This record gives sequence, C-alpha cells and structure tokens, in this order.
Amino acid sequence: MWQSADNVQSLTENSQAIPDQKPALESMASLCLVCGLGSLGQYCVAALKKFGVRVNAIEIAQPRSWEVKNLPDLLESLLIGDCRQLETLQQAKIHQCRAVLLVTSDERVNIEAAFAVRLLNQRARLIVRSAKQNLNELLGQQLGDFAAFEATQLPAPAFAIAALHNETQGFINLSEHLLRVVESPMSPAHRWCNCRLVHELNTRTRRVLSHIPTATPLPTRFYQWEPDAKICAGDIVAYIEVTQKPTSFSPSPVTNPASTKTKQTFGNLRQKISSLTWNYLQTQLRQFWQSTAQQQTKRVAIICGMSVLALLLGSTILLKLNYPQASWLGAFYATAVMLLGANNEVFASLSPGDTSPIWLRWLNVGLILAGTAFVGVLYALLTESLLTAKFQLPTRRPPIPQQDHVILIGLGRVGQQVATFLQQLKQPLIGVSDVELEPSILPQMPLIVGNLAHALTKVNLATAKSVVVATDDEMANLEIGLMAHAANPRSALVIRTFDPLFSQHLSQILPYAKVLCANSLAADAFAAAAFGENILNLLRLNEQTLLVTEYSVEPQDSLSGLLLAEVAYGYEVVPIFYQKYTQEPAKLMPSNDIRLEPGDRLIVLATIESLRQIERGERQPRQWQVRVDKALSKDAVFEGAVAIARASGCSISVATELMHHLPGVLDLPLYKHQAQRLVRELKKHQVLAHLVPLKT
Repeated sequence: MWQSADNVQSLTENSQAIPDQKPALESMASLCLVCGLGSLGQYCVAALKKFGVRVNAIEIAQPRSWEVKNLPDLLESLLIGDCRQLETLQQAKIHQCRAVLLVTSDERVNIEAAFAVRLLNQRARLIVRSAKQNLNELLGQQLGDFAAFEATQLPAPAFAIAALHNETQGFINLSEHLLRVVESPMSPAHRWCNCRLVHELNTRTRRVLSHIPTATPLPTRFYQWEPDAKICAGDIVAYIEVTQKPTSFSPSPVTNPASTKTKQTFGNLRQKISSLTWNYLQTQLRQFWQSTAQQQTKRVAIICGMSVLALLLGSTILLKLNYPQASWLGAFYATAVMLLGANNEVFASLSPGDTSPIWLRWLNVGLILAGTAFVGVLYALLTESLLTAKFQLPTRRPPIPQQDHVILIGLGRVGQQVATFLQQLKQPLIGVSDVELEPSILPQMPLIVGNLAHALTKVNLATAKSVVVATDDEMANLEIGLMAHAANPRSALVIRTFDPLFSQHLSQILPYAKVLCANSLAADAFAAAAFGENILNLLRLNEQTLLVTEYSVEPQDSLSGLLLAEVAYGYEVVPIFYQKYTQEPAKLMPSNDIRLEPGDRLIVLATIESLRQIERGERQPRQWQVRVDKALSKDAVFEGAVAIARASGCSISVATELMHHLPGVLDLPLYKHQAQRLVRELKKHQVLAHLVPLKT
C-alpha cells in the first residue's frame, strides 16, 4: 500500500549517503577451518574459496586421492590429526577462525569436536554435519552461533524434483506458507504466449526468476531478462509462486460445549436404536461372518463363545426351575463353577441332602467337559496371539505401479531421503536395492531386492515416468542409467555423481539426463552457513544451485538501510519473504519499496555468488537514470513525487523539486529494472518519463 508523503520522507532521508560499492569487509581476510576432508569436506573447501577466505583443514589420515582437483593448492595448511584434540585445533590456528565446518562422516566426532572448538574459541561459528535434530537444537542453545545440516537431506529434494519430470523445480516451505518454483516452456496455446510482457507476470503472489527466449544461453544470474519483452512461443519462463495460503476462519457462534455434546450423544443413540431392525441385524451378522472367512481361528472362538454362553444361560434357568428355593445368583454361580470344572459337590449349596437326580449329575459332567473344551480353545487363542505378536511377519509392501511411476535405484541415505520426499508429493514409485531393507524403512514403497541391473526387468520400465540412479557407486550409476535409457528413451533420467568435473562432462555428452553431484549441492549450503546465513533449503534452476537464505538484518551489515530494490538488483537475489522487526505480519513477495532496518527478517533466493557479494558488500553498479518529461495534471505532480521517492529512495523534497521543474532528470542512478518500474509507475499517475543511460 502507498504511504503518505511525510512517511516517504522519513523513510528516504539520507538515502544518497548509502554507497553503491562497500569495501571488502576486514573479516574476509580471516580464516575458516574444515574438519574432515571426505567428499563433502573437499567440496566445502572449494565453496569457501568462492568467498575469498583462507581455509585450513584437519584430516585424520592423509587422503589417497582428491575428488576436487588441486585441492591442496586451495588450502593454507593441512594438518593430519584428530580434530577433537585441543593441540591439533591450536595448530590449525583455531583462535583466528571465524567459522569451523565439522563435516566428518562420524556424527559423534563432529559433536565432540564442536565442544572442543568452543572451549578454545567462543566467537567462531560452528557448522556441524549431523542428522540428530533434537540434539542439534539443544546444542544450538548451549554452544551458540551453531548450525547443523544433514548432507543427505539437503540435496534429496533436488533429486526428487528432477524425477518428477514436469514444470515444478522445487518447493519452499516457509512456516504455514508453501512456495513453488516453476520452469514453464511457452507453447503457442499457453495463456501468456504473445499477449503478455514479462514484467506483467509479477504479482503479489508471483515473481519472475528468468525469461529465456528461443536459442538464448541459460542465464548465470537473476534479472538477466527484459521486463518489456513479449513472451513468445518457445520461450522458457521460470517463476516462484505462492501455492498455499494460511487457512482463514470465522468465529463460530458461542454455544455451551457440554450441552452441545450431550445433545449430539442422545441424538446419535436414538438414531442407532431406531435403525435396529431384524433385517438390519441379519445383514450385519452376515457381513461379519463373511469377513472372518480367512480367519478360521476367529470363527472357532466365536462358535465356542456362543455355545458356552448358551449353556450358561440355559443351565442357570434349568437349575432355578428345579430348585425354586435357590436364588438366580446362586443358580448362575453353580452353573459357572461347573463350567470351570467343579464336581457335583456344588449341589450341597442348593439342598441339604444329596438327593439330586441323575440327569443333573450328567448335566454337571457335560458342563465340565464343555468348560474344559472352552478353556483349551481360549489357551490356544492366547498362545497363537502371543506367538504372532512375537514372530509377526513383515507387512506386505504395495504392488509395483503399472505406469507413470518413478524408479528409484539405490536406497542408501540419499535414496531413502529421495523416496520420502517423493512419497510426500504423492508420486507413485518403486525402490530397487541390492540389500534387504528393514520392514520399518519405507513400508509403503514397493521394493525389488537383488542385482540392480537385472531388477530393471521387473519394475515396468517401459511405462515409467523417470529413473533415478542414486547408488554410492558413480560408475554403477552411469551403467544402470544408460541401460535404463536404452530400454525406455522416453523416461527422464537422473544420475547421481560425485565428481563435479565428471558431472559437467556427463551433462554435455548425455543432454537427456539430469546429472546431479550430491555433495557439491550440499557443500554450497555448508559454506554459505559459515558466514552467518541460515540456509533453509536448496534447489536447482537453469543448471545452478539456488539457496533459500534467511537474513536477520544487523545495524552494521551490508543490508541495513537499503531498499529491497537495491538488495534485489544490487546483489542479484530475489526477496520472497519479509517481516518487520516489530513482528508485524510477514509479507510474501514483498514490495521493492520497503527499506530494511535492523532487526528485520528477510528470506531470499540466491546463488553462492550472490551470497558472496552480500558478505563483502559488493553491489552491482547503477547505470541508469530516469528523465521525467511531463505531468498531465496537477494531481500528477504530487502523485509523481511520491512514486519517485518510493521507488528510487530519494527524499520527498528532491522528488517534489524535480516534479516542479519539468522536464528534468532524477539525479540519482538506478538499476535498470528499478528505473523501468519507476517509469511504469509514473505512467499510471499520468506522468511521462523514460530511461536514459548514466553518463560516464
């Protein structure tokens, strides 16, 4: 919503004092420490070097080979030792480190090392590889400046989204809000084709991420698209949109809960009693009996129970009729005792002499036999139940899907995370593993166990939507992926790799396959978290890794005092969530006219390069100005001044002065998208303006 001119002035004073290019922060000359040079640790070193920092490393043993080529050249020093030892940490210059990444494959080692680091350096930021969420939260409270990630969980959504083989590129879950990243090719029948300009797609619930015309290279950063370009057939448009909003509700009339519940109970009871007809009872009994057709033990138990009940009632009546002086309770007790195996001495309680007829003695024998048989059946049922509970066979998994399903080959830690994500998306899938899984692991997923290559003949490959090969063997992934593509060239193919250079070559040779390097994806998140950012998620778009990053604006950081337009276009990020420090309601897809203040919360989509620019305070240069030609009405002068102040960040007095001396040029450089938006806003208020390049 538009603010008043006074508010605009108060928000935009001294805006020109904010420099475009901040010097590199002194902290960038500081040191980071990586503990554990496995696959993930090596990629973390490479990602940290993108930020321009010095990196030391600790490894328990000298690595035999390097997945990241020339990795020793990226390190200031490599220490061979235990990162949990205080002496080793001191040799690694722990006192100088701004961040420590604990990424060994042993979670216990990582957590123990975190305590050792905190003993020596109270200020270093700790980034720990750990999947124990509850423990991670407790450690964060105790250790402070602490972040924990699970390397298999971070890239799993990227594999799952690639397997969907549709326009969706990722989901972002922000509390009660769900956002979706979409990459949509424009067909001639699309509703946007030949009738919409790119900037017109930006709404309160949607932001354009990229527009790629036909035969145009993939963009390497955001905002490499022309706002006034028309969308044509063959173009590819990527955008992020809100797909789920908070559920709204209206207060219900005030009622007495106890009274309402009582009325409902009696109403339900009356309804059930009225429905108890003989035909209804017959139908229910018939259905119940048919439902036990496969459970003969249950049928035996039912027959025995009904027989004993009939004997109990019948014998009680018979005894009462022959011994009128006995009470109904006494007759019932005598019958029950006989059923439990008592002899004819029980009749002494019914008569002072033993004058009972012979038929009553035979009744006693019959009841004893019936009771013994019933107890035997009861013991058998209890024994069967106990044995079944102890040796219960695993629940049968669902059948193999017939078509339009995902085949997931390799069910290690990454594969299981991918399967879980696909199940959350309600996507039919089947898993293939070379080892048997525990029955409790993904029980609702169809599973084929055996040789991975031979299993392709059992998974309905010809009708599958996609194949994800995610074993821990890179060459096996390539072999199985090629076999799957040869059998079904129409299905999408996703291959997990470990070497980024090999991944790059494979992507060029196999253009039909999506080749994803899991550890490389996760390393970007670990490295970005080392600089204080909270990495919420990551996804892939235009063959790049995008990080969903949360910032809490501090008084002296590179975001404080900037308009969101300056943040978005200067650092080349896409703001998707904003909440003011006063805890006002959060805004999705916030306006670029908002000025950030200390304490504000901001979530953006960013590349690793964008995060590096924010860390160093290096914004892109502003190279455009706006020339205001004419105001078509008196009201347009005031409205135009307000629009200029809001969109450019200048003071209201400067904007008013410009509008009273037209034509004129706004003496404040702007980013191209920012300037074009200002021209469009001025046009809405009957003010004519156009862009002019900044004179160098």
